[in-house]
Amino acid sequence: MNDLAAVSAGVKQLHARYTDAVWRKDAEAFAACFAEQGEWRISGLAMTGRAEIDATIGRIFDRMHRVLFTYGDPVLSLVDGEWCARVMVNERVAWADGKTNVSIGRYYERLVEDAGEWRFGWRLFELHYRGAPDLTGEWFEHPDYGPPPGMPPLDTIALDTSSVRWGLGVNEA
Repeated sequence: MNDLAAVSAGVKQLHARYTDAVWRKDAEAFAACFAEQGEWRISGLAMTGRAEIDATIGRIFDRMHRVLFTYGDPVLSLVDGEWCARVMVNERVAWADGKTNVSIGRYYERLVEDAGEWRFGWRLFELHYRGAPDLTGEWFEHPDYGPPPGMPPLDTIALDTSSVRWGLGVNEA
């Protein structure tokens, strides 16, 4: 599909399904947002396939009470016949241990249409900020890939900012 308006609507629905799955802590619905062999790269981890993504996010959800995930508008680009997106996100996190924080980050996404729905074929998250809402917390720096459609290389591993907090070691995922 090459119609930008239709792709944009489909990607916004994908982001809405993802947000719903995160709020409900539904690991299976979360993993279904990815293509069968989709990749999710986050915090030093690189997972491939729905089964691995489902198992990992399930372990992360166990440590959380609730997460309100909010997307900005995705910047969509058609690169060599593949739709790519860059989107800023904001999270408000309530941990199971009673702690809270906000997070600000960016997702880089390579998208695929599968069975009439858009899914993530490849996804990299870069955390830019975590801490109090007044932005006095911890900031993280990442490479600048330039303006859209600039994307990180497919083998990029995100800076490990959370695996310990999630109860995951980079060798455990």
